[in-house]
Amino acid sequence: MILPGQTLGMLGGGQLGRMFTVAARTLGYRVLVLDPDSGSPAGRMADEHLHAAYGDAWALEQMAARCAVVTTEFENIPAQTLETLARKVPVRPAAGSLLHTQDRGREKTFIRSLGLNTAPFEVVTSADEAEAAFAGVGGPAILKRAAFGYDGKGQIPVDAPAAARQAFESLGGVPCVLEHRVDLAMEISVVLARGTDGATVCYPVAENIHRDGILHMSIVPARVTEAQARAAREAANRIAEGLDYCGLMAVEFFITTAGELLVNEIAPRPHNSGHYTLDACVTSQFEQQVRAICGLPFGDTRLLSPVVMVNLLGDLWTDGEPDWSALFAHPAAKLHLYGKAEARPGRKMGHFCVLGDDLECVISEAEAIFGAL
Repeated sequence: MILPGQTLGMLGGGQLGRMFTVAARTLGYRVLVLDPDSGSPAGRMADEHLHAAYGDAWALEQMAARCAVVTTEFENIPAQTLETLARKVPVRPAAGSLLHTQDRGREKTFIRSLGLNTAPFEVVTSADEAEAAFAGVGGPAILKRAAFGYDGKGQIPVDAPAAARQAFESLGGVPCVLEHRVDLAMEISVVLARGTDGATVCYPVAENIHRDGILHMSIVPARVTEAQARAAREAANRIAEGLDYCGLMAVEFFITTAGELLVNEIAPRPHNSGHYTLDACVTSQFEQQVRAICGLPFGDTRLLSPVVMVNLLGDLWTDGEPDWSALFAHPAAKLHLYGKAEARPGRKMGHFCVLGDDLECVISEAEAIFGAL
């Protein structure tokens, strides 16, 4: 076990790294962050911030020499960086575990290899393939960049073969995945941790509502049947085992109007839809990330109260600072701001959670607070 007093390395300095840093320091660890942004949110909370590129040889030497273990806050850290560090220090999750999650085509193929279902899809590497794939996948469909797409970026809805060709060209001709747009009843997610010994633990299932491709609200417990929740947890555990994963991860699912459970995406890191755990669970997802990579026993994932988490995007800052007094007037609302210097439309600046005994009342209160902001 890696015990408090030792130094944990974090690759990435955004809000996920920031909340990990807070959890780790609260537990008594030191944190060393590597991020090229001199003003990174995590870097400002860490014991030390290495302001350098992820491939910088000197910075990687520092991390390898000074850290007891290294982890990540996003999936697109260069594989070479992880492999270089892994020669001298444990890296959790390992580069091999992230390989499948850095490309949508590989990810979906891997998911299907485990006997789990996804929406119909085809990998597209040319404009001609885009047209042909539409006939195979069927419309309506959505073309997604295979790599580096998130929060609705790099995704274009298409409804005809010619539109698929045009969308492929507008995305720069990079490898893509064309995916059938299923009749969607609900989106849900499961956050889980897997330890160095292969043991896993799941958090309660979250029900997720998106706006313009970005998560707007997570509702916990999700309004699903116990059978659906159990199937989602079992699928998430199968994926973690298949990846030989160590750390904290999330799996996103579609539930179709026909009741079918489809795996949408794997997030090999803490997840936006798991932010509710900061206020409503015995152990937050970020403390659990610390425990998992350090080989500690898992913390209790029990839900203490129904909860709704609402994202705060930079759009709210268009006319200046939001009216926080409207939020603080609600004693069961908890505000989390990420310390980002510049608010931009679509940029995640923070979130708030609302807790209460009655889930429908909590949803209404959260919507009222967001409207007042």
